[in-house]
Amino acid sequence: MSSPPGRRARLSSPGTGRSSSEAREELRRRLLGLIESNRVMIFSKSYCPHSARVKELFSSLGVECNILELDRVDDGANVQEVLSEITNQKTVPNIFVNKVHMGGCDQTFQAHQSGLLQKLLQEDAAYDYDLIVIGGGSGGLACAQEAAILGKKVMVLDFVVPSPQGMSWGLGGTCVNVGCVPKKLMHQAALLGQALSDARKFGWEYSQQVRHNWETMTEAIQNHIGSLNWGCRLSLREKAVAYVNSYGEFVEHHKIKATNRKGQETYYTAAKFVLATGERPRYLGIQGDKEYCITSDDLFSLPYCPGKTLVVGASYVGLECAGFLAGIGLDVTVMVRSVLLRGFDQEMAEKVGSYMKQHGVKFLRKFVPVMVQQLEKGSPGKLKVVAKSTEGPETIEEVYNTVLLAIGRDSCTRKIGLEKIGVKINEKSGKIPVNDVEQTNVPYVYAVGDILEGKLELTPVAIQAGKLLARRLFAGHLEKCDYVNVPTTVFAPLEYGCCGLSEEKAIEVYKKENLEVYHTLFWPLEWTVAGRDNNTCYAKIICHKFDNYRVIGFHVLGPNAGEITQGFAAAMKCGLTKQLLDDTIGIHPTCGEVFTTLEITKSSGLDITQKGC
Repeated sequence: MSSPPGRRARLSSPGTGRSSSEAREELRRRLLGLIESNRVMIFSKSYCPHSARVKELFSSLGVECNILELDRVDDGANVQEVLSEITNQKTVPNIFVNKVHMGGCDQTFQAHQSGLLQKLLQEDAAYDYDLIVIGGGSGGLACAQEAAILGKKVMVLDFVVPSPQGMSWGLGGTCVNVGCVPKKLMHQAALLGQALSDARKFGWEYSQQVRHNWETMTEAIQNHIGSLNWGCRLSLREKAVAYVNSYGEFVEHHKIKATNRKGQETYYTAAKFVLATGERPRYLGIQGDKEYCITSDDLFSLPYCPGKTLVVGASYVGLECAGFLAGIGLDVTVMVRSVLLRGFDQEMAEKVGSYMKQHGVKFLRKFVPVMVQQLEKGSPGKLKVVAKSTEGPETIEEVYNTVLLAIGRDSCTRKIGLEKIGVKINEKSGKIPVNDVEQTNVPYVYAVGDILEGKLELTPVAIQAGKLLARRLFAGHLEKCDYVNVPTTVFAPLEYGCCGLSEEKAIEVYKKENLEVYHTLFWPLEWTVAGRDNNTCYAKIICHKFDNYRVIGFHVLGPNAGEITQGFAAAMKCGLTKQLLDDTIGIHPTCGEVFTTLEITKSSGLDITQKGC
């Protein structure tokens, strides 16, 4: 947006398919959003001399304003009508200063002469910042930097409370420090081990005994993460975002207390706040869990090889960690309370588990730990785990070097003073309910990322939501984050990528008789010479028969599933159908091409095993 006399606001159409009352209410909400989010908001017409006078006034005062020219938007007449309902003023210019309705041209000049206009303009300066973001993870940083690019004064508060094992980290949040980044790199370490095994079949000869060095790997990964932490800080500095390594807590409306590691307290105020505090791993609440168990908060910087490991939980975090630990040669067991990959397609989840079992990961199904006891100290030490069946009185015991908990994550929302300003949270989950523009029940407080109720817990989602939120708040944009058809990948030893609905969810939403599922097993060419498992990789799409066979679910189990899924996700955003897939010429030889030749439906019952190229 440009300097005075003003920025040109945009107001997109509320879209077709709505009733007139719904469209009108949506327009009203958007206009109120513009009024709420701009210091000076002028509803004008480009040819109006009175509007021109007002623009010149604000320009002479050096005040930036946001301008919506009603003669240059498609719905200008309706906008003016709804404005009339809001303000009881039928003419332009229609002016708001810090959410206060000034009126038209004459009223604004009268306010200027009386000093009222200057007082209203100064009210914004009563706050230290235009925006304070609490949480320096993916979503918070994206929102803060975008707001700063738009000329706002922004602060980021970020503080990592050490894990029970004493681990903490730098700026960047879970993804950079203890999530996506180190996880993918350790997954790569395991894939390289498999590649070494395959290499002999491709003619590579080596006699040296190959073994994996945990310390070398973690040091290299932590060095890379350190460079990312520095990059995050540098990016904030370049955009003039204030970064404070302190714990933020609301003390009253528009005011927070920031406490640093030394316990020193500082207070800051802001016109708006964005909560982006993320989540931390959950503990079992049993004897010995916090004393002796580790979580993903600890694993990636563990200074010693974990040895024989029990992974408790079969979430994607649990299976990914179990997969790469087994891939580097460790003895790994996964203890599963109920199902694998809850919330994902269960046919795909069981195939992921089956592959892991075939490649050395042991599974204890229908058991939960009830006690963890330290037998020996050390790096690693020895821990005895007592577990109980979920289906009867049976108990089992086993000794491990490391116990890794991956049983879920809890939102960091209960100790930041939200109750003092009235922000509602889900008391059971700690999640924050928001509307479709990420706004909480307190108008000046917004939230993004994993703490949102009913939204996806994925880094790219948080980044997109954060950027778009800043643009709506400070640039008059209206685009909202689209939480539908978001692709994701589980980086298990055999990767599982998906986009859209699981088969179970599709049946629940659309009914089985309205769906057609196309599927096949496939054998990657790279696996053939290496003598790796035939008929293990699997692809399926779920189509809505009565919506032009639109693809509503995409699932692939195979090498590089994330890379494959990313491309098809874009196609699904564009309304991908089975016919469009059939019309697409595949790239040969690739795994992704299998989706261009799908012929067999589940309902046919035909054999899907592959016998040739």
